[in-house]
Amino acid sequence: MKTGKAAILTAVDTPFEIREYPITPPQPGMALLKMEASGICGTDIHIYHGKIPMELPKMIGHEFIGRIEQISPEDSAKYGLSIGDSAIVDIACPCGECPLCLEGDDANCINMGVTNGGNPENAPHFFGGYGQYSYAPIKNLIKLPKELDAVMAGVYACAGPTVIHAFELAKRANCQLNKAKIAVVQGLGPVGTFAVLYMAKLGIKHIIALTTGSNRQREELALKLGAHEIINLDEISQEQLLAHIKDMSDGLGADLVFEASGSIRAVPAGMEMLRNRGVYLIPGQYSNSGKAEISPQLITFNALHMIGSSQYSLSDVETYLSFLHNNPDMHKTIASLASCYKLEDINKAFEDAMAGRNIKTMLIG
Repeated sequence: MKTGKAAILTAVDTPFEIREYPITPPQPGMALLKMEASGICGTDIHIYHGKIPMELPKMIGHEFIGRIEQISPEDSAKYGLSIGDSAIVDIACPCGECPLCLEGDDANCINMGVTNGGNPENAPHFFGGYGQYSYAPIKNLIKLPKELDAVMAGVYACAGPTVIHAFELAKRANCQLNKAKIAVVQGLGPVGTFAVLYMAKLGIKHIIALTTGSNRQREELALKLGAHEIINLDEISQEQLLAHIKDMSDGLGADLVFEASGSIRAVPAGMEMLRNRGVYLIPGQYSNSGKAEISPQLITFNALHMIGSSQYSLSDVETYLSFLHNNPDMHKTIASLASCYKLEDINKAFEDAMAGRNIKTMLIG
């Protein structure tokens, strides 16, 4: 019987184990995919450290791009997917029945399930992204256009739709962010750097990227993606930063702040940067890192729009792929961000990702 390998997390803060499982035919409505690229996300690191509790053992990972190896003729005809097609697997499984799903807001489903929720010791074993194979609901597959390389598309496979969905929520709230003149991005991980790129393509006139520590590579990348200036928060006080933003905006403040650092200290700081009726997009506070002290009066008197965003929908993934398709000039730069590892080297990959040595850490088939 054909077998495949998977990296299994058996306990918090414990090295992954490489285990081998049999490959079985997919059930109706499911497809079997062979890994082409699978990203290590900040969420996966939170899970590894126990900040997002999960029942273990588990095959985690949710940024999976694979080539379809098995799909039934009926499902192939129904979904327009064929053996040999490359596809992104969307982790989210909305119920389709709750009030939010019925309103078309399935990214915020109150009964949300995930594709990587199974116990790997139970057939068909390959439930997540850290395996040579993955079983996924066909309705969760988004076909990769042939002109897009899997590794390149995988660099922002989660960060891209995350950013896009936050902007979509702002659009639903009638926030006209394409008219923003000054924007601030807090954090230069994958979400932050894609936010810089997305804002630049929207035509925002001045983008300030905030960072900490010493990572010249990320700073240079942000400038290449469209940031107009980089400010290191270790080298400037909050008062100096606010004064700089005010000077640039005729005393108003930033039109938009995008929180992508995950730091709880970022939120009260970001609120202070905004002008009256400014927009604060907050997709970065994904793990429970504690509580922050804020001034609610700022929200009231400055009429701030504060928009949280966690999941994304299939349509956001489709928008992300269209964005890549429409910006071929960025493909080489995006592809260069990937540091690639074989599945068997996952513990080294995680070590490097946690140490911040890579901009984007990828497993490849």
